[in-house]
Amino acid sequence: MKPFMSIYNSQGYALMRIVVGFLFLWHGVQKLFGIPIPMPPGAPAFITYVAGPIELIGGILVMVGLFTRWAAFVTSGQMAVAYWMAHGTKALLPIQNNGELAVIYCFVFLFIATQGGGIWSVDAFRDGEGRQGK
Repeated sequence: MKPFMSIYNSQGYALMRIVVGFLFLWHGVQKLFGIPIPMPPGAPAFITYVAGPIELIGGILVMVGLFTRWAAFVTSGQMAVAYWMAHGTKALLPIQNNGELAVIYCFVFLFIATQGGGIWSVDAFRDGEGRQGK
């Protein structure tokens, strides 16, 4: 017997990819444009001008599923760097150093990089899969 809801694996993955990309792009919007919450004063410029575009563009690409594997790989790496630069120096465990979100993003993006765009993605349409209903 198939596990509960396994017939919705593709749709569940697509929804996860879309929502994670959407949530992540707002970190870039915040860094670059100060919307909806301005960056704290004294934030290093490289966080704004390096991390911001990666988060904004990477989040959009993952959300729409365009160049998904590469975008997710780059954003996963950025979150690994962010964890060790901003959180890992304070304490070892994410529960101690407030780095849980960075770790979650890192590994979710790593998973997305291994899976690709899936259904409901521009990549699927470019590869001809979207026209076949896969």
